[in-house]
Amino acid sequence: MPRRSDATRAAILAAARERFAADGFDRATIRAIAADARIDPSMVMRYYGNKDGLFAAAAEFDLRLPDMHGEPADTLGVRLTGHFLHRWEEDGTLVALLRAAVSNESAVDRLRAVFAEQIGPVAARHAPDPAEAPTRAGLVATQMLGFALCRYVLRLSPVVALDRDEAVAWLAPTIQRYLTLNSDAGVPSRP
Repeated sequence: MPRRSDATRAAILAAARERFAADGFDRATIRAIAADARIDPSMVMRYYGNKDGLFAAAAEFDLRLPDMHGEPADTLGVRLTGHFLHRWEEDGTLVALLRAAVSNESAVDRLRAVFAEQIGPVAARHAPDPAEAPTRAGLVATQMLGFALCRYVLRLSPVVALDRDEAVAWLAPTIQRYLTLNSDAGVPSRP
């Protein structure tokens, strides 16, 4: 039987995710989150310490990457890009994390960890040189985070106007190149 504190924590996290997604880190308040969860603000502080601690707990985000073992190398960009678009659109947590990262170091750290821990292994599996995995994962992040910032946060009209297939068509070749291009095939070496 679940404990009452588990239900309270779950209610706080659900309210925090929604509030951070709607308002961003800076505008979301402990009071508003507590009101959304129908609890006293002191309970939020009891369980999470402060807004940074609450955000870090609420921003635990699993990209739920598809299993790409055995995936034909030439389909990785399309598959990963389509998956990212789906994740951005189905769960406001990543958008909230992106909004918060603009002004909050805890959010920046969380985004770094999400991409390093979850994209890094994909890059290592598919890169011609696994030692380049951190660089490749970082470059994938530049595309996916940049696109998400423009589409879901800044809401740039031409980017918002792209339907899913158009967005994949524009982004996938770059993601593909970042994951699989042989570094001696046109990528400048470091000095």
